[in-house]
Amino acid sequence: MKLYISRIILGVFLLSIQCIFAQNLSKNQFKVKGNCEMCKERIENTAKKAGAKTATYSIDSQTLIIETDNNASSDEILKKIAEAGHDNEKFKASAETYEDLPGCCHYDRNLQPQTIDNHENHAKKENEFYVKGNCESCKARIEKAAKDAGADSAEWNAERQIVTINFDSNKTSSDKILKKIAEVGHDNEKYKSRDNTYKNLPSCCLYDREIPFGEANPKVHTEEGNPSEHTDHNDHNTAGENHGSHEKNIEGVTVNGSKAATSLNKKEAGLIFNIDKKELLKAACCNLSESFETNATVDVSFSNAVTGTKQLKMLGLDQKYTSLTKELLPEIRGLASAYGLNFIPGRWIESIQLTKGGSTVTNGYESITGQINTELLKNAEKPETSLNLFSDFNGRAEANITSVSPINKKWSQTFLLHGNGTFGDTDMNDDGFLDRPKGTQLNAAYLLNYNDLENSGLGSHFGINFIKDERTSGQIGFDKKMSQEKQSLYGVGIDISRFQVWNKTGYVFKGKPYQSLGWMNQYTFHQQDSFFGLRNYSGKQQTYYSNLIFESILGNTNHKYKAGASFMYDGYDETYLTSTIKRNEIVPGAFAEYTLTGLKYTLVAGARVDFHNLAGTQFTPRLNFKYDFTPQTILRLSAGRGFRTANIFAESQQYFASSRSIQVLQNGGNIYGLRPEIAWNYGASLQQEFKLFGRKSTVVADFFRTDFQDQVMVDLDRSPQQLTFYNLEGKSFANSFQTQWDFIPFKNFEVRLAYKYYDVQADYLDGRREVPFMAKHRGFVNFAYSTNKNSKGGFWSFDTTLNAVGKQRLPNTSSNPAEFQLPSYSESYAVLNAQISRNFNKKIRAYLGGENLTSYYQKNAIVDVKNPFGNYFDGGMVYAPIMKANFYVGLDVTF
Repeated sequence: MKLYISRIILGVFLLSIQCIFAQNLSKNQFKVKGNCEMCKERIENTAKKAGAKTATYSIDSQTLIIETDNNASSDEILKKIAEAGHDNEKFKASAETYEDLPGCCHYDRNLQPQTIDNHENHAKKENEFYVKGNCESCKARIEKAAKDAGADSAEWNAERQIVTINFDSNKTSSDKILKKIAEVGHDNEKYKSRDNTYKNLPSCCLYDREIPFGEANPKVHTEEGNPSEHTDHNDHNTAGENHGSHEKNIEGVTVNGSKAATSLNKKEAGLIFNIDKKELLKAACCNLSESFETNATVDVSFSNAVTGTKQLKMLGLDQKYTSLTKELLPEIRGLASAYGLNFIPGRWIESIQLTKGGSTVTNGYESITGQINTELLKNAEKPETSLNLFSDFNGRAEANITSVSPINKKWSQTFLLHGNGTFGDTDMNDDGFLDRPKGTQLNAAYLLNYNDLENSGLGSHFGINFIKDERTSGQIGFDKKMSQEKQSLYGVGIDISRFQVWNKTGYVFKGKPYQSLGWMNQYTFHQQDSFFGLRNYSGKQQTYYSNLIFESILGNTNHKYKAGASFMYDGYDETYLTSTIKRNEIVPGAFAEYTLTGLKYTLVAGARVDFHNLAGTQFTPRLNFKYDFTPQTILRLSAGRGFRTANIFAESQQYFASSRSIQVLQNGGNIYGLRPEIAWNYGASLQQEFKLFGRKSTVVADFFRTDFQDQVMVDLDRSPQQLTFYNLEGKSFANSFQTQWDFIPFKNFEVRLAYKYYDVQADYLDGRREVPFMAKHRGFVNFAYSTNKNSKGGFWSFDTTLNAVGKQRLPNTSSNPAEFQLPSYSESYAVLNAQISRNFNKKIRAYLGGENLTSYYQKNAIVDVKNPFGNYFDGGMVYAPIMKANFYVGLDVTF
């Protein structure tokens, strides 16, 4: 009996001890980086060995919840976890320990924990509490609420998402203060705001409620100064979710922050991709035409067999229907249409923003299938000069020098210099014609930037650019110095001079960060002198463009608007054979755009009216709508109208190296006797994110339809000896479907898969036909892998891209003799490109690559190649590569 009573007393005693300890346990949550189940086990076991009573780690939220008693320090536990290889919010693992982890445990080290030496200054203290917010308006609201609740002082830090409060405990408490902060709309670690209160916050203040406390807010600048989402009321026309072209930005006047990678902007109503310079390094990317080799959206047509030109296609239509801008200013249009892609060197590019479907009306009326905007290098916290040397194995060489440097806190400048030359005779199919032109290009630019937006509200950007490009092609041995009439060999000569000067200036109104005024101006002079055998073509173009944009809000930042006026002058002076064609296009215009932002949706509705002296008054409405079913499921809808005037000679030069005569069937229009081109574009896309192998995976499916109300038809089918232009009588449409899947199966290995379907048809004079040189089916595969960086910042990169192209309808050549007839459809084929690069450290990089490694090429790229002055000669029937496999090497050095 005594033994029984003793056991009861002992049990009660032990139970009491457990209760006492349980009452002294405290539960805390911390950010800890990990990747897989092995990480989870390692983190939890380490925490328990370091003194935690319980430890639960979540891979999805990257958080560790621990229970400790008075004998265990959370700091010591987190220190031990870091020593085991896992970065956390207070301690960072050593590089050696991290590298020793199994490959599956190599998490992304984008959480920047404080080191052991300095964590005392940054660890969360007793008077610090997690409070969610985005911007300066949030900061003012949070701090005011804290003081209203009795705090003596309050300071909210957006980067850390923490409010620091000081108060007299006899007058108030942290609970009362945090409750008051929640009442004004800001979730915190103790109280959650009511849904209605949260929804009534201005749109700029609508933070992501699903991000765990302690995790960085992607809408706020990181400690390194790299914004990862819209950070400010004045961010506009930026692209790239998490890695976008983020800038302190007045509409059209940008002062950029640093960027990284390629991504789809989740916040924009339109379908906008940002392609960063890091993506461009995955391929040769010598100029803009080669900048889309690892991008599935844009199709690059292969070089013409005689002129060496490349053209872009988007949504199944030629590049002339895509607005191609530089620094948001009109760039590749008019006489520059044929060769302008060669005038923006790849090493000059800081980022490319690609918009599918109708773009904003503030950028003009010419966009029908979308917009491709190129931003030049102009950002550096410290002086940086880079040298790039490039050469392929067939006589092409390039050199680029870029120098970006701050002059002082407000001024910075950029020097850009590019030179290239093609010196070798490349004739891989032994037909006696060069597969690409020989010649040289000298290209120089200077940019000057002023940024005082934070103080005076003023920012400005100035640029000047000069280009001299000279090319010779045709039969091997042709002497450009002699006139064509004096030699039997067929030759092509193309000499281009181009000069541009531009300025963008903006002002942010004092005390009104949502209100700004921007003014853009640009002058362009472009001259081309060329001949194609006995056919001569020359032209001059002078363009002046001006755009004034005012932006503000209606009531609050949920309702934004832009309004402004633009002016475009194009002066053309062209000579074809013996005919001289001159015209001046004068286009004043006005526009307005309204943006409505809700909790789950964004609506952008705009319209512009342009008073074209030759095309008449044109009304251009555009609409973009985005709805977030969840943060991972996004629907977008778009519709819009665009118009343009066709430059039939400049845009069709790939057909000049042929026996085709040009015929224009005029109908009373004022541009070459033709009416302007007008089209409607409609689109829908669905973006879905999900986890695969514990990593982010994204699928995007989109469908776009373009319906032409009027179009200038380029008819190659009426006769193999004719190139006929006339206005559309009937229907012309392009259906485009694309699905793309991006995922990371394991660390440092990126996969991009895409499939595209095009249905492009038009009513020609003799009936409806598929538009030639457009494959219905296309497949795309891209693999990119890089090794971990070593202590010097060195690593290897491997990239390969496969493009599968289905059969294409070819122009009708049935009236030619049998030996000069083309089949109705081309063959299907695939092209493989690959590159290996080695970063020896942060300053030196070497690369080796190959293009068209499958060596598929069009064997008879030129019709009747032996008789270039005969009736059947045609160098424009190109549907595939005309060169076999080509290899290149390059070197990048940063000083």
